[in-house]
Amino acid sequence: MGSDSESERTAQKEREKKKYLAIAPIAKPLAGKKLSKRTLKLVRRAAEHKCLKRGVKEVVKSIRRGNKGICVIAGNISPIDVITHVPILCEEANIPYVYVPSKEDLANAGATKRPTCCVLVLTKPTKGELGQEEQEKLKGECDQVASELSELANTMF
Repeated sequence: MGSDSESERTAQKEREKKKYLAIAPIAKPLAGKKLSKRTLKLVRRAAEHKCLKRGVKEVVKSIRRGNKGICVIAGNISPIDVITHVPILCEEANIPYVYVPSKEDLANAGATKRPTCCVLVLTKPTKGELGQEEQEKLKGECDQVASELSELANTMF
């Protein structure tokens, strides 16, 4: 029985290794394991409250309209040209952004089956209202992840 769990563990490590090998060279700042997990948790919570924009087209449209939040971009997109303009738009609009290793994990966190290039986590829903307590909790989590992202960006440059 112990050998089964060992083989599962080694298979999981191989999958993790493959995930990191597929990452594009421009994927910086890349979230580490802990930050990636926290960011995907934030994406999951935002998807539950309908505070999420999925896909390049929706994200670009939201940024141009002036919506604020956190942009999460998948690092293993091929061809990378599809998303190269998104970080520039985020920097111009003062929106923090981060790359996560896998588009599949990003899609699972965003409650879709289809792999997703990027998502924009909004602090409030575009349509309807969110309860005061839930909105404060989401905003607090968003601020916490944003502060970690700024620390990560400061260590890079």
